[in-house]
Amino acid sequence: MDLKQLQAFVHVAELGSFTRAATILDTTQPALSRQVRQLEVELHQHLLVRNGRGVALTEAGQRLLAHAQGILQQVERATDDLESLRGTPGGQFNIGLTPSVAKIATVEMIRRFRASFPAATITVNEALSSYLVEWLMMGRIDAAVMYDTADTPMIDKRGLFAEELFLIGSSEAARTAARRAPGAVQLKDIGQYPLVIPGRMHAIRHIVETRAAELGVKLSIALEVDAVSSILDLVSEGYGYAVLPLNATSSDPLKRQFTVERLTHPTLFSQLVVATSALHPVSHLASRAIAMIEHDVLPLYTEPRRVT
Repeated sequence: MDLKQLQAFVHVAELGSFTRAATILDTTQPALSRQVRQLEVELHQHLLVRNGRGVALTEAGQRLLAHAQGILQQVERATDDLESLRGTPGGQFNIGLTPSVAKIATVEMIRRFRASFPAATITVNEALSSYLVEWLMMGRIDAAVMYDTADTPMIDKRGLFAEELFLIGSSEAARTAARRAPGAVQLKDIGQYPLVIPGRMHAIRHIVETRAAELGVKLSIALEVDAVSSILDLVSEGYGYAVLPLNATSSDPLKRQFTVERLTHPTLFSQLVVATSALHPVSHLASRAIAMIEHDVLPLYTEPRRVT
């Protein structure tokens, strides 16, 4: 297996066509077919199958594609990292952000990155924390700003700050729902509230479910939705309550009114971390970009929010 074979396979797989891939790589279709076939022979696996619209990945091809993309990106980063020794860091920086951070920080992060590293490029990848962990291990991204997940030996994490989680409801629900304690809800009572909550892959779902289980409380799940914007839409329509940080409501583009109540006994917190892979070295560009994000960008996300 060599890099040219992997590059040929990745381009064909991503474009779904030998013809289109040959055009991009400035080679011929037969030459590209030979490289992919040599890779299949070496791996003893069929990676692609032809169909009427081009080619499709086999199960083996799908698995190899994720690894191959990471390998090629690591080679590119190594080259860029060595080039940076000559002066201003250049190359590609791939950062992963959770949706809540991306919503607030992406524009300013790109603005400051381009000002600080004019010879480099940045790619922002938005996904749930569980997916960001996978991408870090595969080498698809250099770093991630995400909610803390279960300890993983292959991931290095540094805590940034903790966000308190609140019970969020619609203004209409506030006028009609009975309250045990105005302005606060004890976690042991959260089972009385129908929740619009992310799926089990989401870090916040894990926090809420784990702490409730410790108290012997079963959550009342009305709907499972991963997108925070959709959760707020459904809460606003009265479908249930959400458990989210204040940033979720304060950054609502529609500026809707929500009730925000503290959860107590215990108070819930989600930990935001910056993570890198322990399997792949962090480039000079990535190290400086991460420092810039922590110093200049993340304070925008941590500005004090008022509880109403």
